[in-house]
Amino acid sequence: MRLSFDLGTLVLRDPPAGFQPPSCFQWDGRVDRWRAQAYHYRAIVEQFKTDRIQYENAAPAYHTLKLASRLTQTPHPFQTEALAAWNSAGRRGVIVLPTGAGKSYVGQMAIETVQRGTLVVAPTIDLMNQWYDLLCAAFDAQVGLIGGGYYEPQDLTVTTYDSAYSHADRLGNRWGLVIFDECHHLPGEMYSHAAEMCLAPYRLGLTATPDRTDGRHALLDHLIGPQVYVKGIKDLAGDYLADYVVERIKVTLTPDEEAEYKRTRGTFSNFVIDHGIVLDGLAGWHHFVRESAKSTQGRQAMLAHQRSKKLALGTSAKLRTLDFLLKKHARERAIIFTSDNDTVYAISAAFLIPAITHQTPTKERKEILEGFNRGDYLALATSKVLNEGVNVPEASVAIVLSGSGSIREHVQRLGRILRKREGKQAILYEVITAGTVEERISQRRRQHDAYQ
Repeated sequence: MRLSFDLGTLVLRDPPAGFQPPSCFQWDGRVDRWRAQAYHYRAIVEQFKTDRIQYENAAPAYHTLKLASRLTQTPHPFQTEALAAWNSAGRRGVIVLPTGAGKSYVGQMAIETVQRGTLVVAPTIDLMNQWYDLLCAAFDAQVGLIGGGYYEPQDLTVTTYDSAYSHADRLGNRWGLVIFDECHHLPGEMYSHAAEMCLAPYRLGLTATPDRTDGRHALLDHLIGPQVYVKGIKDLAGDYLADYVVERIKVTLTPDEEAEYKRTRGTFSNFVIDHGIVLDGLAGWHHFVRESAKSTQGRQAMLAHQRSKKLALGTSAKLRTLDFLLKKHARERAIIFTSDNDTVYAISAAFLIPAITHQTPTKERKEILEGFNRGDYLALATSKVLNEGVNVPEASVAIVLSGSGSIREHVQRLGRILRKREGKQAILYEVITAGTVEERISQRRRQHDAYQ
């Protein structure tokens, strides 16, 4: 009997008569073979070993390595504890650590511990490049890239979630350890297949914010393994992360803005009530979107909603407050967060500071971030693209002018300023418009112990 890898699955060939395989296998009548998803590989091998079943294992194509790190950094106690917890869990599981706590170093230690061909999966090209630089510096080995125009699989390889999904059916047996960085991305409907088509017996997930609003984070248990170690921002602030404070600043609409806000909000609310729409989450919002597309009145309600939100999130009082805060922290590095690109560009023009959005070319973005870290720029404005996957250790001030109700987004923005530095005191300002829907948005996103 032979176990082999085939297009992201495992196939049993030539089983003895009457053989009943583990329950994860299903009969594939197209080829008259037993077939299972590749991520069941470890469970299958362990079951065969327990039952003393003789078979030829032709499925894995990964190598045992001999890696010794050239970086002599002494791990923090919590990093050692995290790795030990992962080892104790059979080298499968998710480690939850705040942004700036050194999750990538835990990943590096895991690679050195397991000594198997390893694939690191990251959500963005920037993070892929950061991992590539780390692994090249740490190990005397060829490091491959898959993504961003590269296709160079090696025993140590870094890729993106998009590329991992695209190539897993062909390369899913190449690595014995897979590390999913920012693993809250993995349970997406498409990305989850990358884990299912990979046979790696050892799996590590790294994230600061595992929970997803769609509830699919529950899939991490079988895609990677259970949460094996958790530390929050408050657990590490002061000793391993920068001390920080959070200040909420409330501003008010101008009389003209307030009158327009009430009018547009009333148009929206009347439509919602007249059509029996209950805005109790994503389902309620989808109901409104469907109804708004059916009539002129509905389109007017949608436009009114958009206008009222724009007034609440972008009142002129926020720009005056921003001017005050930038002057107050004139010698510190500040990141200004908004919910939309138009506001980012308006801030950039008004205050003569760089802007980074998803439209910013890669080279320009790299030059801006390097200039920010050097101190050439003391502030930069952005929307959502710097929420994760960027290294700005010199940033100490975050000014959130607007954002969604996402707890993850708010925690990630705080994390951008928490890199430890001698004498550093980080501060996050949340500027909200009183008497508007933004107060409820603020309450939702602050439901995390980092803000309590």
